Amino acid sequence: MIRTNDELDKMRKAGRVVAEIIDKTRAFIRPGVTTHQVDAVAREVIAQRGARSNFLNYHGFPAVICTSPNDMIVHGIPGDYVVKEGDLLSVDCGAIIEGYHGDAAYTMAVGQVSEVAERLIEVTERALWAGIDQMREGNRLHDIGRAVQQVAEGAGFSVVRKYVGHAIGTAMHEEPQVPNYWPGSPGPKLKVGNVFAVEPMVNVGGPDTIELDDGWSVITADGSLSAHFEHTIAITKDGPEVFTAP
Repeated sequence: MIRTNDELDKMRKAGRVVAEIIDKTRAFIRPGVTTHQVDAVAREVIAQRGARSNFLNYHGFPAVICTSPNDMIVHGIPGDYVVKEGDLLSVDCGAIIEGYHGDAAYTMAVGQVSEVAERLIEVTERALWAGIDQMREGNRLHDIGRAVQQVAEGAGFSVVRKYVGHAIGTAMHEEPQVPNYWPGSPGPKLKVGNVFAVEPMVNVGGPDTIELDDGWSVITADGSLSAHFEHTIAITKDGPEVFTAP
């Protein structure tokens, strides 16, 4: 899908709302708060900015963000979980403005964390930006995943295969998918006006996953820590433009 300038402007607006959610939830998270309270912060931003949530009621999901601590990779449901010193907490968030979507995620350390946890966060975010750097006209879609994989595996970590990035626009999840690894073929050429959500999920241990009985929360099969970073990015004639960066 090639987005028009008008569509891109609407996506920029949605991205700014998502960036504000990132800023305000990150500032709020500390030992003793519940993930339900973090969700309430995000709800307030969405309401104040006249946006709509693209997470709430998506296939029945009951919140406006996902909160995934420690060995939970993605899709954690906010609730009574009390954030504690030493946690890693991943927050996935989105918003809709005038029918167009923004989507982003980050992982943060809560207080003092282990050396491997700190390195996991740093490597996963660096892998995201390595992928974003490939988002230039004429490159191939799967150059993104190859760059992500090289950074993550080069640091001794693994990349989750089951959950991937995606095109985004008038729906949160559009085709094509954006793998966070080299799938064996280069994929289509990237064009000005393409918009993708790139979202590496990186584990300290192996890449295998388990979905919990709530039908949403996904954890690492081996119990190792996981981190998740994501941005919504457009390909422009001048290179990648990140809509959701705070």
